[in-house]
Amino acid sequence: MSYHSLRTFTKAIIVGSNIVVVIVFLLGCYASWFNPKQFWFIGLFTLATLYLLIIIIGFFIFWLFVKRRFAWISLLGIVLAWKPFLQVFSLRWPAPFTLVKHPANIRVMSWNVEHFDILEHKTHPERKQEMIDLINHYQPDICCFQEMVASDSFPSAINYLPDMAAKMNMQRYFYSYNRKLDFDNKHRFGIIIFSKYPIVSQHTISYYPNDYNSIFQYIDILKDSDTIRVFNIHLQSLRFSESNLKYIDDPTLKNQDDIKKSESILSKFKTGFLKRQLQSEHIKQALDSSPYPVIICGDFNDVPNSYAYCTIGKGLKNAFVEKGSGIGRTFSGISPTLHIDNIFMDKKFNVEQFVIVKKKLSDHFPVITDLFYKKTNE
Repeated sequence: MSYHSLRTFTKAIIVGSNIVVVIVFLLGCYASWFNPKQFWFIGLFTLATLYLLIIIIGFFIFWLFVKRRFAWISLLGIVLAWKPFLQVFSLRWPAPFTLVKHPANIRVMSWNVEHFDILEHKTHPERKQEMIDLINHYQPDICCFQEMVASDSFPSAINYLPDMAAKMNMQRYFYSYNRKLDFDNKHRFGIIIFSKYPIVSQHTISYYPNDYNSIFQYIDILKDSDTIRVFNIHLQSLRFSESNLKYIDDPTLKNQDDIKKSESILSKFKTGFLKRQLQSEHIKQALDSSPYPVIICGDFNDVPNSYAYCTIGKGLKNAFVEKGSGIGRTFSGISPTLHIDNIFMDKKFNVEQFVIVKKKLSDHFPVITDLFYKKTNE
């Protein structure tokens, strides 16, 4: 092969690679357009969106020095993805979170509390108090917790709800769980909403197969003369085993065992995407039927621009998009780009401030926002 032919071939490979990366990037940014029933694999691209952007920027810089006319490939991809990408990454400069809350605002916290540290209570009893101290430091009016392990009937239980509510100065709460599934003889495993406002109505919604992720809850609270509906959800997790996580940290395909591990991980991704599709559609139906303005908190186990995220968030505001900054990481494991915990709200709310508390007391970071309800119809 002549030098000219080799150069032409190399250029074609690089241009082709650039185009493929841009297409995959755009699919990741617009994954919500594709129903997981037929296109579940596109959900994988949402997980790599930020990394793909870095590669695209690399291509752009490369072409500026080598062949400028090909730089438009990367530039076009960035322009086309600009709006959905702002769901993933906020260019806003970080703003300090003011602890003193305006009395007209509602402070909402969402946190996957990872069992409230009950598994390590014997070896690290101080961790539970550290979590309660963090909650009290921010003084939320409403707390939505996922993966809550507690007891509402055994005073001798480690996480006895009346005691915990008193320590957080939030005497009103609503605990939802599947009664067929005990964490142990005293504790249940579920989701819970604590409120400093009066709870005028409360509901648990469960649907087939009636497992933990097929349950979500909502309460109606009274703020002054306004009724607001607050949802708490936890969508399907990927249920990665310890060996799955080790393989993700160091992926290889050296032997048949590695191939089986990779197939197991892909199968769990597929199952997660399909289950979250159904769960998000059930939740969206409940949101749309609400007669009151809504706030929805939870662990989505899916990233921005995913089908589940966009199905639930359609027509709503997202606290991170309104006031957050950077990549908005809320999960401390696997990848530094996982923004999977969200607070959405009706457009009648103004998002006054927002923070992700980067303190590792659970495998998730708590997210907190201050909301102001606009009474005028807009």
